[in-house]
Amino acid sequence: MEEKYMQEALKEAKKAYKKLEIPVGAIIVKNGEIIARAHNIKEEKKDTTKHAEIIAIQRASKKLDSWRLTDCEMYVTLEPCAMCAGALIQSRIKKVYIGVMDNKTGACGSVLNLLEDYKFNHIVEVEKNICTRECEKILKDFFKELRKIKKNNSKNFID
Repeated sequence: MEEKYMQEALKEAKKAYKKLEIPVGAIIVKNGEIIARAHNIKEEKKDTTKHAEIIAIQRASKKLDSWRLTDCEMYVTLEPCAMCAGALIQSRIKKVYIGVMDNKTGACGSVLNLLEDYKFNHIVEVEKNICTRECEKILKDFFKELRKIKKNNSKNFID
């Protein structure tokens, strides 16, 4: 089941990729139903807070008419940063499933672990390495293409 939902998060990551955004996708599931989907739009909106996780939380909260997402689970293709890990805690997400860890800015076990190493009033369960190869591949492909663009100073990114 985890792979099925991570595939949905990957669909969101692909949308970000096509927009020249870092390809991260997130979905939120409640009782087996996807209630929110999102992908990074930081460049598009010129807003540092427009990470997939934050947008998904906002959409789920709106759908449920509550900031408390206690019975919800998030599937995200890349390990959340400190801002997003904090939002997971604050929104009371039950569990987060992570596709690939982020050894540069990850805050759920790689660089630091906000979800397990501190005594906050809410504990978010974590499951790592769901569809890792695919989640890693989209990121590697994106940055490889981005380097080509910068090298060629071309605006043609995706046909």
